[in-house]
Amino acid sequence: MPELPEVETVKAGIAPVMTGQVIAKAEVNRPDLRWPFPENMADRLTGRRVLALRRRSKYILVDLDSGETLLIHLGMSGRMLVSGAPQGVFCHPHPAPAKHDHVVLHMDGGARITFNDARRFGAMDLMPTAAQDDHWLIRDLGPEPLGNAFDETYLVARLKGRNTPIKSALLDQRIVAGLGNIYVCEVLFRAGIDPRRKAGRIAPSRIASLVPLIRDVLTEAIAAGGSSLRDYRQSDGELGYFQHGFQVYDREGAPCVTPDCGRPISRIVQSGRSSFFCAQCQR
Repeated sequence: MPELPEVETVKAGIAPVMTGQVIAKAEVNRPDLRWPFPENMADRLTGRRVLALRRRSKYILVDLDSGETLLIHLGMSGRMLVSGAPQGVFCHPHPAPAKHDHVVLHMDGGARITFNDARRFGAMDLMPTAAQDDHWLIRDLGPEPLGNAFDETYLVARLKGRNTPIKSALLDQRIVAGLGNIYVCEVLFRAGIDPRRKAGRIAPSRIASLVPLIRDVLTEAIAAGGSSLRDYRQSDGELGYFQHGFQVYDREGAPCVTPDCGRPISRIVQSGRSSFFCAQCQR
């Protein structure tokens, strides 16, 4: 499932052709995805000007001049594809409608943004912009890992005394928003921390060291366009490239990249998710 870097990359890809533009026509081609679409969604989007695009955790937020915000969740296979507008030096023509094109936004500038989702685990909702913090998908989220509210003091305090594994604690969206399995594995490797360690038993100095590492890994992943493992694509249809720099994730049995180590990367399952780590370098 796309994590923060992938969602940030998609948001950055669609923002230039949506911000300041009017949605000339919104097509909604089915009644639901993971959950039912909001009532009269096509009518509520058509004719509205897009004021701004933002990201909160793994959600794209599209602020409209109607006072509503469109919330978009990509799910496991959702793609926001842009056509009919230049992206860099290329202009992607409008493709023929596809089977899984569930929502299509025709912008008055000529661009088309298509939400394609083969597995239909994505979601869209409309909410009052002024009350967005009360939305059930947003209200319990922790601070953004790239924001000022997420710092060493905060993370040390939040993890103090916690009896859950550090991997699970960092995946808890109530503690920090947007982190997912891939990037937590990479962060813990860089920090030299075993994902099985109880969060509350790790020295505060080591917990504090996670903050700049989290920011480094996310920033690098965003610069690489995210990680493409299965379904993820950028808004121009291209793959992300951060997966080529994985140090532990999805490298079970491959040698550790740490000089003079070379021990095979291990894989275990924690809370139903694969954790990859070096048993020698991570303690």
